[in-house]
Amino acid sequence: MSTKDYKSLPVTVEKPIPVTYDLGNLAVFDSNVVDRNDVDSSNGKREQNIRSLTRDNVQLLINQILSLPIKTTTESAGGTGNQSASMTLIQLPGPTTELPREKPLPKPKAPTKWELFAAKKGIKPKERAGKMVYDEEAGEWVPKWGYKGANKKLDDQWLVEIDDKVKNTEDELVDPRTLNRAQRKELVKKNQRQQKKNMRNSGVSK
Repeated sequence: MSTKDYKSLPVTVEKPIPVTYDLGNLAVFDSNVVDRNDVDSSNGKREQNIRSLTRDNVQLLINQILSLPIKTTTESAGGTGNQSASMTLIQLPGPTTELPREKPLPKPKAPTKWELFAAKKGIKPKERAGKMVYDEEAGEWVPKWGYKGANKKLDDQWLVEIDDKVKNTEDELVDPRTLNRAQRKELVKKNQRQQKKNMRNSGVSK
């Protein structure tokens, strides 16, 4: 069958058993029975029959893709002429068929010195509370540490209550905001020192 003949075929394809789709993988699954004689190697029209069957299933796939929401956008095509081109975009759904991995599974990492010690002593890991905390004043969830972290909330307060523990001591006149920043910096340095120590113990060098 020539290209001209394929173009004259209808875009509507009827199947006794409806096919199923995995649009995320651009796949069609056809469970209709194929006549054994049509695909037998002794049949002179074998290749034509396979192409015809493939064409119908591809047409069904295209019909299904075109039923998805279509978005047209104009993007700069770049180049010296700085021309723009209109593009039609279709957002495919997520895949539903699990495919085999391309690469083998990564090898498990060797346990750290602490993990070996904890396993020997029967120490269970602590449950992590998460990286976010609710700020009642702001009415939103904020990170505990880092950019705009809750641990920096003291830095922006114009009025700070003095802890009773430092009253009548040499630390009474120390600004708690300055002390809070210094403690954070020292904690970062401590974590960095501990990280280097762990790397040396595990035999990893930078």
